[in-house]
Amino acid sequence: MAHLDRISAPSDLRALSTDEMTALAGEIREQLIDTCSRTGGHLGPNLGVVELTLAIHRIFDSPRDRIVFDTGHQSYVHKMVTGRAHEFDGLRKEGGLSGYPSQAESDHDIVENSHASTSLSYADGLAKAYAIRGEDRHTVAVIGDGALTGGMAWEALNNIAIAENSRLVIVVNDNGRSYTPTIGGLTTALTLLRTDPRYEPVLHQIKQRLNAIPGVGPAAYDTLHAVKKGLKDALAPQGLFEDLGLKYVGPIDGHDLEALESALDHAKGFHGPVIVHAITRKGNGYDPAEQHEADQFHQRKPFDIETGEEAPTGGIWTDHFTEAMVDLGERREDVVALTAAMVHPTGLGAFQERFPDRTFDVGIAEQHAATSAAGLALGGLHPVVAVYATFLNRAFDQVLMDCALHRCGVTFVLDRSGVTGDDGASHNGMWDMSVLQVVPGLRLAAPRDATRLRELLDEAVQVDDAPTVVRFPKGPPPEDIEAIDRVGGCDVLVREGEQDVLVVSSGAMATTAVEVAERLTAQGIGVTVVDPRWVKPVDPALVDLAREHRLVASVEDNGRVGGVGATLLQTLNDARVRTPVQVHGIPQEFLDHAKRSAILDRVGLSAQAIALDIVEDVTAASAEDRTLLDVDRTR
Repeated sequence: MAHLDRISAPSDLRALSTDEMTALAGEIREQLIDTCSRTGGHLGPNLGVVELTLAIHRIFDSPRDRIVFDTGHQSYVHKMVTGRAHEFDGLRKEGGLSGYPSQAESDHDIVENSHASTSLSYADGLAKAYAIRGEDRHTVAVIGDGALTGGMAWEALNNIAIAENSRLVIVVNDNGRSYTPTIGGLTTALTLLRTDPRYEPVLHQIKQRLNAIPGVGPAAYDTLHAVKKGLKDALAPQGLFEDLGLKYVGPIDGHDLEALESALDHAKGFHGPVIVHAITRKGNGYDPAEQHEADQFHQRKPFDIETGEEAPTGGIWTDHFTEAMVDLGERREDVVALTAAMVHPTGLGAFQERFPDRTFDVGIAEQHAATSAAGLALGGLHPVVAVYATFLNRAFDQVLMDCALHRCGVTFVLDRSGVTGDDGASHNGMWDMSVLQVVPGLRLAAPRDATRLRELLDEAVQVDDAPTVVRFPKGPPPEDIEAIDRVGGCDVLVREGEQDVLVVSSGAMATTAVEVAERLTAQGIGVTVVDPRWVKPVDPALVDLAREHRLVASVEDNGRVGGVGATLLQTLNDARVRTPVQVHGIPQEFLDHAKRSAILDRVGLSAQAIALDIVEDVTAASAEDRTLLDVDRTR
């Protein structure tokens, strides 16, 4: 790593020769592959932007010039050349480097930007601010063609086009993919920009003639490159961006450092917003990634460098959803599936293969997905919208006003709910059970294990007059926990001793709740553990159960404010139930990245911490009861 060891700041790149830069790019790829093989991470996207990132940092002066990545998972190379290469062994580990830009790590990082399609809005505001303040600074937004499918990006472009004094350079990192190949009308337009059939035959003829001349050297090919540029300027269909009033440079080979630097330097000289269109290859330089058809190693768990194969980890929640969806599709012709550029990550790949005409990938457009689903429901179908829990936040208005208001039977399946861990604050799905509590008529299910996932998904798609939600966490599900009884719609998982403590468990926290019960029973405290299965609306049976116990403890991997426990407490207050309630959930804060189990321990959601809180309250209540009894006797 001779060259990389010499890079402590972007300015160091400018002292390197062309050959040294080529060698540096190779070293960076080696470190990316080595690190991600051990820690996991977004390997494919970063292999694809090595030269692009180096060129940006050679032409622009970060951190004075601001660089915003969309999405931020393509910022590993940026981190390496801004003084963090020696920290990469700690990538995505607790206390180590985040997998996204982080203000806490470096002045070179300005926004985390791990939710796609937002960079242009950030950059628009930054560039306008610098113009108003009279500061001689550029803003560079690096946005993928996948992120350009998001509506917010086009809202930004509409405004950027009229910002005449904005020193904004938009770099379109066009690899034809988000997680999987980019879909939609934008793809067709970008394809036309990549290769115009009107000038490629001319180039081919010129190249053939050059090859036939003895002694043809590099200068001749420089001439060919110039001819190509002239033909492109005359013939290429640049209207996609120029019709908006934006200057356009490209398309440029995103792995040709010299061409990239020339284009970026040219763009830097404009006195207004400009787009530089770079064509890159996801996974470039690592054969297993380039040959991986599904996603070019978009995000990998630890893997074998020689083969690219991940270590087997067993089935995860998503795999069980995959099987359940295919089964549903076989049994019900009205079930259709939607997702936002995440067919395979959300487990819809098998459904798409079996029912291609009933699967809709809308690109990175969660808002459109939700309202399109409402239209499908109004048209007599039952759509299942599969997204990561963190991304449903972006479609809240559509869930509320387009689905719920119109009583549309749409089922939202939220993968990676609760604490997800490694991907950091923005990817924890800890908000859904709070924000969805305010939606009238919506029903929300939290399965505790794989069997309940199938059961609750079946129940959800039977609801045709309101939206339903089924949520589950990241990783493998626990062993099935069978109910010993049912009260109302609640499964009783444990019933031991007196009716001292009622533990109300939400979803995958059931395993923890059962362990809490074991600890309480060992101390002679009677306990009942129930799983409501449907956590919204509150099951009336919980009101009666709460009256019968001395203490209620709710347990959820969601924010404490407005979540299941808070709603249960409000319900009990409305019903004049005076039983004390403990609400165990996630504090309303952005959580640093770490393994799920470590974060749960950190926020007090381990069985030991919960049991200790319960024991303290039960002990205090028993002491108070004895005091009151003694007082009564003295009377």
